[in-house]
Amino acid sequence: MSNATEKKTYAGEKITVTFEARRCLHAAECVRGLPEVFAPGQRPWIRPDGAEAERLAEVVRRCPSGALQYELVDGGAETRTPRGSGTTP
Repeated sequence: MSNATEKKTYAGEKITVTFEARRCLHAAECVRGLPEVFAPGQRPWIRPDGAEAERLAEVVRRCPSGALQYELVDGGAETRTPRGSGTTP
């Protein structure tokens, strides 16, 4: 049985994206931002090498729930507070 709280990892050459399904609000910011990377009807549904790492990181930062996170292969990482949490990122 699948655990809906698990964080899934999608590794690319320059960036790794993680996704936590239980946090997702299905706002589709990712799909609208980079449909060549985020394709819900396909498997895997996230293809990190489908866009430049910087552009992908920009779209991931727009995720309203924080379900998407990223880490750059060169060691850079994004840590953010989801919108509406009462703190400023």
